[in-house]
Amino acid sequence: MSANITHWVDGAGFAGTSELWADVTNPATGKVSGRVALASERDAQFVIAAAARAQEAWGDTSLARRTQVLFAFRELLNARKGELAAIITAEHGKVLSDAMGEIARGLEVVEFACGINHLLKGGHTENASTGVDVHSKRAPLGVVGVISPFNFPAMVPMWFFPVAVAAGNAVVLKPSEKDPSASIWLAQLWKEAGLPDGVFNVLQGDKVAVDALLTSPDVQAISFVGSTPIASYVYETASRHGKRVQALGGAKNHMVVLPDADLDLAADAAVSAGYGSAGERCMAISVLVAVESIADDLVARVAERTRTLLIGDGGRESTAGHDREADMGPIVTRASRDRIAGLIASGETSGAKLVIDGRQVQARGGADGFWLGPTLFDNVKPDMEIYTEEIFGPVLSVVRVASYAEAVELINDNAYGNGTAIFTNDGGAARRFEKDVNVGMIGVNVPVPVPVAYYSFGGWKRSLFGDTHAHGTEGVHFFTRGKVVTTRWIDPANRPSGGLQLGFPQND
Repeated sequence: MSANITHWVDGAGFAGTSELWADVTNPATGKVSGRVALASERDAQFVIAAAARAQEAWGDTSLARRTQVLFAFRELLNARKGELAAIITAEHGKVLSDAMGEIARGLEVVEFACGINHLLKGGHTENASTGVDVHSKRAPLGVVGVISPFNFPAMVPMWFFPVAVAAGNAVVLKPSEKDPSASIWLAQLWKEAGLPDGVFNVLQGDKVAVDALLTSPDVQAISFVGSTPIASYVYETASRHGKRVQALGGAKNHMVVLPDADLDLAADAAVSAGYGSAGERCMAISVLVAVESIADDLVARVAERTRTLLIGDGGRESTAGHDREADMGPIVTRASRDRIAGLIASGETSGAKLVIDGRQVQARGGADGFWLGPTLFDNVKPDMEIYTEEIFGPVLSVVRVASYAEAVELINDNAYGNGTAIFTNDGGAARRFEKDVNVGMIGVNVPVPVPVAYYSFGGWKRSLFGDTHAHGTEGVHFFTRGKVVTTRWIDPANRPSGGLQLGFPQND
């Protein structure tokens, strides 16, 4: 019997009033595992109002108490992360080791938020003017909305909500309806950690729920991760309603391999970064840029490694007939699988060389699972659909270039600027690459350069709408606003002369 996945408000489940539900499937079997409530406008306003009621008291709670709750949440999450990983795998399809890695990166942000006291300190200047002191402080915004994607149902929300909660805000999380159960598990964990009811809430749903967050006068800020068209819509709509917005959009991440690179290391990295989590990562390498002299050798090494990958049910520690866990699981939904397969067909008909065809995969899993194997294209051109579109699947495209300069030009001409990498043993070339490319996150011999939590995460160009990246000090500033207080206490022994002064105040 399938489970009902509801909203979470005021510390408890809430089915809502819309009577609309959507199926949730296990992508490794193709079977419905549950159904999730889809919020009505009325449901959304109910959840937002609960957050607004709870925020005032939470914002007045001492920093010492807030961080105690954060530490408790961190310890509970670390102790029980295996439970959460199993939930993620069952609804998303990524293998258990990948789900555990996702949680580990989210934990880094929780740990960062545990030390937020230092980052919320203001400044103080004594006697800025005669007898006048000035000090600054950071204040919480109020209610903030987090709209997260299906590909990281735990890590992406944890980019935002630990910092938002630690700073004194109340959060309404709108997870993807494709894999919503992780959000409820996290909400229950917050309650166990001692977070007051109403400070962390979950609003399940589709566009109705999203639009309610974007337009509600009680929601002060929106954090979003998803495709570029939706990121643009979120940014424009929320900004028009007076909110601050960080909307992280799509990507087309390039990995450049120079002739002096260690080709075995580069091939390992390309396969790992291209096909991990079935390519359903905004930081996945989808374009391998090979300088012509080593292109044939590099493609051969990538193909050799790709053919060794085991595709199967990520929820099993070992798959049928094998003594190891699957390397890659299924695609999240049947519709996504079919869309990616269509793009593979487009690449084939447009003239790219199809080295490995993932549509012919023999997966170790349910016959009705949403299977698609790793796909490798060579001789891809920048005008082909498989290059211009964000495929968001296990498709790696090799583009051949004649030189370093042509590789940089290719990257900078692309509409996206999320992440990129260079593989080389030449420190001068790597240093030059850092400066030359117009991309937010750069790896040098690191294929997936996701920053640690105390640095910011975010791209350039059409990979980011808004001017603030996720987590790090930028996240702290996003979830707080500054106040500056100018103070003068009258000293009876040295009372300033009175009188009217209509001119603009001047310091002395």
